[in-house]
Amino acid sequence: MILGGLVDSLTGANKSARLKGTVVLMRKNVLDLNDFGATIMDGIGEFIGKGVTCQLISSTLVDHDNGGRGKVGAEAELEQWVTSLPSLTTGESKFGLTFDWEVEKLGVPGAIIVNNHHSSEFLLKTVTLHDVPGRGNLSFVANSWIYPVGSYTYSRVFFANDTYLPSQMPAALKPYRDDELRNLRGDDRQGPYQEHDRVYRYDVYNDLGEGRPVLGGSAEHPYPRRGRTGRKPNANDPSLESRLSLLEQIYVPRDEKFGHLKTSDFLGYSIKAITQGILPAVRTYVDTTPGEFDSFQDIINLYEGGIKLPNVPALEELRKQFPLQLIKDLLPVGGDSLLKLPVPHIIQADQQAWRTDEEFSREVLAGVNPVMITRLTEFPPKSSLDPSKFGDHTSTVTAAHIEKNLEGLTVQQALESNRLYILDHHDRFMPFLIDVNNLPGNFIYATRTLFFLRGDGRLTPLAIELSEPVIQGGLTTAKSKVYTPVPSGSVEGWVWEFAKAYVAVNDSGWHQLVSHWLNTHAVMEPFVISTNRQLSVTHPVHKLLSPHYRDTMTINALARQTLINAGGIFEMTVFPGKFALGMSSVVYKDWKFTEQGLPDDLIKRGMAVEDPSSPYKVRLLVSDYPYAADGLAIWHAIEQYVSEYLAIYYPNDGVHHHHLDRVGAACGGQLRAVPLRGVPPEPADGEPAPHAGAGDRAVRGAGARPGAGLHPHHH
Repeated sequence: MILGGLVDSLTGANKSARLKGTVVLMRKNVLDLNDFGATIMDGIGEFIGKGVTCQLISSTLVDHDNGGRGKVGAEAELEQWVTSLPSLTTGESKFGLTFDWEVEKLGVPGAIIVNNHHSSEFLLKTVTLHDVPGRGNLSFVANSWIYPVGSYTYSRVFFANDTYLPSQMPAALKPYRDDELRNLRGDDRQGPYQEHDRVYRYDVYNDLGEGRPVLGGSAEHPYPRRGRTGRKPNANDPSLESRLSLLEQIYVPRDEKFGHLKTSDFLGYSIKAITQGILPAVRTYVDTTPGEFDSFQDIINLYEGGIKLPNVPALEELRKQFPLQLIKDLLPVGGDSLLKLPVPHIIQADQQAWRTDEEFSREVLAGVNPVMITRLTEFPPKSSLDPSKFGDHTSTVTAAHIEKNLEGLTVQQALESNRLYILDHHDRFMPFLIDVNNLPGNFIYATRTLFFLRGDGRLTPLAIELSEPVIQGGLTTAKSKVYTPVPSGSVEGWVWEFAKAYVAVNDSGWHQLVSHWLNTHAVMEPFVISTNRQLSVTHPVHKLLSPHYRDTMTINALARQTLINAGGIFEMTVFPGKFALGMSSVVYKDWKFTEQGLPDDLIKRGMAVEDPSSPYKVRLLVSDYPYAADGLAIWHAIEQYVSEYLAIYYPNDGVHHHHLDRVGAACGGQLRAVPLRGVPPEPADGEPAPHAGAGDRAVRGAGARPGAGLHPHHH
């Protein structure tokens, strides 16, 4: 046999029985912050041989003795180390391998099994087969961490970089696809999940700490779902999930984490260090009036040189508690500048520029929260608060307050010419003000700010109404006062500055809590989970969406640990304090999927009107609106790209609606905390079916029907 094999190799007679390939992988890196005892993995040489083995799976020929699955070839071992890719830190390495594979007997490969026989994980980047008969080069793009074989109860299978609609998946590969989705759903696994687990399940926000409501799963506190960790219940309150200690790692499917260096852990530890160690220690030594700035210069100093730290023994003790030098380097030492920040452009030339009315108005259109301004359609502004609870909260701003600054127009004329606008935080905050203002050191107003669109196209403030709650006759009424612009330099001028500051407090708090956390982070997580539970990696929609989900679950998990948790950074810095997340839950009751698109949002807020002759089919009523103008250009580019991409796989409406009905029904059911019209909310794992609390959702063009009868494995 040896002689025959030698002859075959010399004559090429057995060439068709071999497939050559290359593997690119990445060793577990020394910067892995979670493995303090063994940060360096096996040497590169140990990958060669039995360390890593691969088996090809046929996409064209099935094994009838194995449930109609694609035929599986013999194991192939990694061979010579071909090269080390040019990178200083990533540790990428490239190996060769040879498969015994007769295309005539086994067909065309369509998937590959990869086994890790080492003691530590590695990141599989790609596997490429060369000169496959009828295919040429065939790539398997993995970008997945593979743990030792003992970590799994199943084989790690990766599909060729092909794209299939569910009905078009080769029959030989469908069982492997179904197995992979079943493993990712993990519905038979309760947890607690470990780092190597690949489970995408839902849970409510019950891990924020004691004294905070459970968010999600009830009509009282609706909320998007988050990824399940499976941790044990809180010992004092079984409705809550237990919390983690400082150095424990929160579970997120490993492939959802930041990059191969576990940057997520780096970020997590640094945030934890700042939150729980550095800030308290620094306050003790450098701030004689904690919780406040003593002058504007205190703020400017953060940009000009930071805070020069004295020798702080508490920081040295804190540094000793961290195992790695890399983490210790995060903690400042005496003489360092802490919190030195880049100088904002607006104050680079003039440190007082932020105080102008022009800048105040500009930030409503181009600042951190440019998504709230609306066109005023009635005067005075009305309230939508329930009069049986709050009485009459109609604005106290009168025509006399503003007509002197309307360039000769009456209020009615300004309304009719689309020149009055409002930043209205009154109804958003008023129901919470009694509780919030009872917190130590807290006092805010609910604000309404009116703006006028001048003839030169710029906004200018007209009036600010500050309101505080007053209990009268069992109703939460309002005590309000109106302020109008006054030139700086006088006492009245400083009062006007204070009024603008209270508006900024409302607006920045809403930005952090709702515009940013809720509407950007929280509502996306169910989509990430649902996509991984319902759509195969070979599905065109999965390939389209997955790059945009990058890091979402990890960021949100870290946020639950250090930002939005009880006593976390949000509660320390955003004025609603311990009521912050409960407040965001109330806001979520009015969240509508169909209003999240930028054109729809602009039209709803009255900032734009439909106009078929405009480039993006909508016309802005305020031309100098950078967020909207730039956003519409980006929106249009994305819309065009997605339409062209989907047209490749959905060439006609029949195919489009047939598949998207099924995908929409599946995802809609999974996105039970973001219910869509016609798709009933799905109960949380182990929960009775709750009222989602976010109302019906009309999905334009989705075609989702109730009871579509979709089984998850179809996708």
